[in-house]
Amino acid sequence: MKKDSKCPHCAVKPKKWYKDRLLIIVAAAAIILSFSFLFYTPMFSAFADYLGLIWWALLLGFLLGGVIDHFIPNEYINYYLTSHRKRSIIYSVILGFLMSACSHGILAIAIELYRKGASTPSVIAFLLASPWANLPITILLLGFFGLNALYIIVSAIVVAVITGLIYQVLDRKGIVECRYCDTKIIKKFSIRKDVRERIEKRKKNGWNLKNDVKGVMKGSLSLTRMVLWWIIIGMIMASFARAFIPHTIFASFLGPSLLGLFVTLVLATVIEVCSEGSSPLSFEIFKQTGAFGNSFTFLMAGVSTDYTEIGLIWSNIGKKAAIMLPVITVPQIILLGFLFNVFI
Repeated sequence: MKKDSKCPHCAVKPKKWYKDRLLIIVAAAAIILSFSFLFYTPMFSAFADYLGLIWWALLLGFLLGGVIDHFIPNEYINYYLTSHRKRSIIYSVILGFLMSACSHGILAIAIELYRKGASTPSVIAFLLASPWANLPITILLLGFFGLNALYIIVSAIVVAVITGLIYQVLDRKGIVECRYCDTKIIKKFSIRKDVRERIEKRKKNGWNLKNDVKGVMKGSLSLTRMVLWWIIIGMIMASFARAFIPHTIFASFLGPSLLGLFVTLVLATVIEVCSEGSSPLSFEIFKQTGAFGNSFTFLMAGVSTDYTEIGLIWSNIGKKAAIMLPVITVPQIILLGFLFNVFI
């Protein structure tokens, strides 16, 4: 029988279940956690603790990603975040400040922005600024560190801006990937006028709440399948680190020295799960060692060297963009951490 060329299911063959990365990772995680529950409870407890910390952030991130996918036209992202002008980096940082999800929730939103047409430099700047320069985390850090928390917030913004500008240079030279750089940039566009026109059109045609809910859920589920399997890998690795790395290492090897900074960098790469979870750990480092620079390094390096984040950039943007993230950010973080240890 001849296939109907208009059939939406005929053109693309369904993916085999054994090729579904999310299903494979969920199954593997279930096996690992079952064994840990039966034979080594601390790892299972660590995973449960992490899940308790970030479940709401993941849901919020996927939901916001679905909202962006359904309600935010590509023209808006194109106008503000696709441009290779310096101002697009500032827009990205401002957008990051308005977000309220933790680092793993932000991953979902960042990838959705990229899919909507945001440039690689804009996505990277947004990804670096939002976990530590958003309003809820600012309040949380002020509670832990007092006014010293402002050093962390301002430094996060500085690192995000500098890194975004460097990525723009690399982008122009073709050194990092940018799949949507061929998108035609809109020169003149009034978002205010467009919003008014869209609202008037909805009023005229009637509000279709059922269609909106379906659209948001469709975008959220699509984003979940793309991102969640990486997050599960990160949580399993972080749970393993918490269960098997002695807590005394924090006090013994995280002093205010270059060695302490590098040890902190390594631990942040392995342990970092979410900004809310990392904040108390960073304060504990400061309380036990007095090394504010190490606390800053633990927070910022956890984002810039996090294997989950790098993996998602690798699989969704490109390997060169992923590799350049720690190459560009780590020297800035180490320098700022050293200066904080000396002067604060």
